[in-house]
Amino acid sequence: MDHLTDFSPPVLSKQEASERTAQFHELYYYARLWETTRWLGVPTYKCPLDMWVYQEILSETRPEVVVECGTAFGGSALFMATVMDQIGVGQVVTVDITAQPNLPRHPRIEYLSGSTADARTLDQVRSRIRPGARTMVILDSLHTRDHVLAELELFWPLVTPGCYLVVEDTNINGHPVQTDFEPDRGPGAYEAVEIFLRQDRPFERDPSRERLLLTFNPGGYLRRV
Repeated sequence: MDHLTDFSPPVLSKQEASERTAQFHELYYYARLWETTRWLGVPTYKCPLDMWVYQEILSETRPEVVVECGTAFGGSALFMATVMDQIGVGQVVTVDITAQPNLPRHPRIEYLSGSTADARTLDQVRSRIRPGARTMVILDSLHTRDHVLAELELFWPLVTPGCYLVVEDTNINGHPVQTDFEPDRGPGAYEAVEIFLRQDRPFERDPSRERLLLTFNPGGYLRRV
């Protein structure tokens, strides 16, 4: 083991580190490895490093309600519910325009159907939140700029100070990857966040949530101040 004492890791410049991260990001994304991610057997379609960050946010901020826009197969809702089991607090209200069959069942999860760009869906969600409850919101449905911007305008008031509004898949449209999902082509979630933050909303980006380098949500971890 003595030879290990002379080992020192290479010191990379910020630019070199960014370039290497982007290269790995592209390799991971285009190999579609995110489609193989599962939580307790249920597809999640997320980067595992972002899931790790989610459990940190949940344990640190302890939201009583997490509103998830975009249920898909229910894997991320189940992931958050099981983390909530460990910390002893929290419910997930998850919404999708189309309900998938055989969604995972858990006492902390409630499924709703509706468009997350529709004020009527917001009313359904708001009716499930006790006044004053600590609330976090995650946007992970359609990732076009206009749709995400509509979601931001509708759902940001639900987020309580100190809690997070997470805009997912800000990595597409060249940040640094491109999607082959036709409805998401062109300006997307990243551009929606840029517009949203220029409107003097009570949120700030939290770069500490990107410290694990690879994230599908660059610039998308927003903390309400």
